[in-house]
Amino acid sequence: MEKEKTVGYVHSLESFGSVDGPGVRYVIFLSGCAMRCQFCHNPDTWGIKSGTPYTAGELLEKAWRYRSYWGEKGGITVSGGEPLLQIDFLLEFFRLAKEKGIHTTLDTSGNPFTKEEPFYSKWKELMQYTDLVLLDIKHIDEEQHQILTGQTNRNILAMAKELSELGKPVWIRHVLVPERNDKDEYLQRLADFIKTLKNVERVEVLPYHTLGIFKWENLGLEYPLEGIEPPTKERVENAERILRGETDIR
Repeated sequence: MEKEKTVGYVHSLESFGSVDGPGVRYVIFLSGCAMRCQFCHNPDTWGIKSGTPYTAGELLEKAWRYRSYWGEKGGITVSGGEPLLQIDFLLEFFRLAKEKGIHTTLDTSGNPFTKEEPFYSKWKELMQYTDLVLLDIKHIDEEQHQILTGQTNRNILAMAKELSELGKPVWIRHVLVPERNDKDEYLQRLADFIKTLKNVERVEVLPYHTLGIFKWENLGLEYPLEGIEPPTKERVENAERILRGETDIR
């Protein structure tokens, strides 16, 4: 009897991504996310099965057509939603990608991470096929993280430490949200945490924006950050200096 193929649910595809990892990348946005970030600009990705089903082979075949644009640095990035919610599919997809020598990047919030089985063993195997992790840390403060996202950050920080132990290359991403996580105190605490990691190649500050509000409205959802404007250029630069260790506010 033929083994049943693992199906992944894809929200959308981007053929020429230039901001989600090195070089030109084919970016796959998987469906499904358990976090409810107040600033989410893609609430339409929350439901897993709202996406288009693909097998790993079908999706890789689609991406492979664009390989001539990737050059030496580019490749494939899987984002979301939250791709780790579909870890079985992701594992198969990245394994096939590595067989073809493709550079693989995982863009994740770390929210599904746990050391419980069977997830943990799958995650460790996935890391063998993952060249780079873009880890989005939403807030360093546990209580404030729960307010901002509806979820704890303890397992997310645990995953960051685990990646450091593995020596897996990581880019830390932080969405800067006024009145939520842009206080210097929080930024300094996050910077102190980042300093404990041995594998961080880059820290990126992503300014909060309001471009996704219409999606909340279309879904009949009340937008939680109504009236909060994007951060000023000065606050973004301030966050970059602190998080990159160029400024210590103490």
